[in-house]
Amino acid sequence: MPGINLKVNGKDIMVREGVTVLEACRQSGIDIPTLCHHPDISTAGNCRVCVVEVEGSRTLMPACITPITPNMVVHTDSPKVRKSRKAILELILASHNSNCPECVRNKNCELQDLAERYCLTDNPFQTEDKPESFIEVSPGVVRDESRCIMCTRCVRTCEELQSVAVIKPMDRSSHVYIGTFGDLGLSEVPCTQCGQCINRCPTGALYERSEINEVLAAIEDPDKFVVVQTAPAVRVGIGEALGLPTDHNTGQMAAALRRLGFNRVLDTDFSADLTIMEEGHELLFRLKKALVDKEPVALPMLTSCSPGWVKFIEHMHSGLLPNLSSCKSPQQMFGALAKTYLAEKEGVDPSKVVSVSIMPCTAKKFEKDRPEMRDSGYQDVDFVLTTRELARMIKMAGIRFDRLPEEPFDRFMGESTGAAAIFGATGGVMEAALRTAYEVVTGSEVPFPGLNICAVRGMEGIKEADIPMPAKMAAGFEFLAGATLKVAIAHGLANADKLMRMVESGEATYHFIEVMACPGGCIGGGGQPIPTDMEHRLARMKAIYAEDERLPLRKSHENPEIQMIYAEYLEKPLGHRSHKLLHTSYKERGRT
Repeated sequence: MPGINLKVNGKDIMVREGVTVLEACRQSGIDIPTLCHHPDISTAGNCRVCVVEVEGSRTLMPACITPITPNMVVHTDSPKVRKSRKAILELILASHNSNCPECVRNKNCELQDLAERYCLTDNPFQTEDKPESFIEVSPGVVRDESRCIMCTRCVRTCEELQSVAVIKPMDRSSHVYIGTFGDLGLSEVPCTQCGQCINRCPTGALYERSEINEVLAAIEDPDKFVVVQTAPAVRVGIGEALGLPTDHNTGQMAAALRRLGFNRVLDTDFSADLTIMEEGHELLFRLKKALVDKEPVALPMLTSCSPGWVKFIEHMHSGLLPNLSSCKSPQQMFGALAKTYLAEKEGVDPSKVVSVSIMPCTAKKFEKDRPEMRDSGYQDVDFVLTTRELARMIKMAGIRFDRLPEEPFDRFMGESTGAAAIFGATGGVMEAALRTAYEVVTGSEVPFPGLNICAVRGMEGIKEADIPMPAKMAAGFEFLAGATLKVAIAHGLANADKLMRMVESGEATYHFIEVMACPGGCIGGGGQPIPTDMEHRLARMKAIYAEDERLPLRKSHENPEIQMIYAEYLEKPLGHRSHKLLHTSYKERGRT
């Protein structure tokens, strides 16, 4: 592609054609501040913090939407630019609730950073009292209108990345605000509680509903037996949330949780392995019913691990609900077993068990309160904390995370495999399922180097793969001999929406589809460290696959604790007890 020459701050640079001034400058190592811009979504150009001086232009130009032209001369830090940016920030701050110490984003706020950068200590535009917090609480997401700066990142995220579009700028002029149709609460509209809006909000206008105090109270209650589980993506996000490099911090995380006072430190990866056993056998059951018994069956089967995706399909594609796997998510499987199997093994009254989840996901807070999730006889999961909330608890307790020794998880529901670890990345559930399902039906490992099924990996929004079955099959699975298993993967609800429309129209046919609500999968979940962008998602994904590679067991059916729980308690996949505790159904919710 041909390059274009321009001069920035007196220096000649060459960039590719078609980029903006903002992109050209950042590629050349020149930082231009932004508030409304985010690399995951379209540009809006409405905050004007990124203005630059372009010679020959009558006014300052917003760098994020101004395309470069040959021989353009740009000044990014002239006195005129600095004065303008400072005035723009002062205007934003004049109507912003600046009680920073009480804000969840204190010291991790883009507006706060810019105010410090431009030495804003006195505001000439401050003519009236600052707005007080207006809090609207939903199960996973909290809105504070007083901290909104109208950058519309949340609006573009909801519409472009997630195809939900439940929030919009409302009213006009100085009365404009971000709201929903009819000013309904987020619980009253088809919000999926995915929290992607939180991850792209530059201030504290959006954040997760915290349950830290409730968890601390349970830990401090001597009458309670508090069990904690940790999702795969948390172990590659917790270090980052504490200011450390992105890595798999599994052992240190277990040590930190033990020091916080949990009675048992266990692992959602255990129930991810369990999910593969149940989901894989469910897929084989459906395929046999369709191919051998010639009975009507809902194919393709759709994964059900992601609660944001499940709520999305309930609202937007309810005709495909029969296709959704009946398996609960790993979080909910764990919760049901914590108050039955684990309580029995530990000799604890299940009414005294408090089940806590550490998740990369705000939608998990909604999922735990579903009425379907009480098959243990109690609420299966009592409290959900995000990765960010766990980081706050660790800081609150004064724990030096980087100095902790690696410690193992506790027994019974703490053993896991690499197949469970990759649940945290898009394509991971599919890869884990194929590792086990292929071996079940053929008696041999998947024919991919090192068990790595690279066709289902990567950041493409929609991925497809064909998995050929050999001519020789294990007994009972001869009907799959020579067949080709067609699979697909989507991450981000906009991609899921596109894929579901293809399925509904008959344009695409598959046997098995994995969907994750969040871009990149759980590593990019709504409860993960901020910022979350492609660079951070790729680093977390790399750490997830490194975790898989380092573990001695990498196939779910090889997990000794999974073998033990079936032998002692569940009997077999899709058995009577596993069906009662580990499976569920969902319902249509409507589009409004």
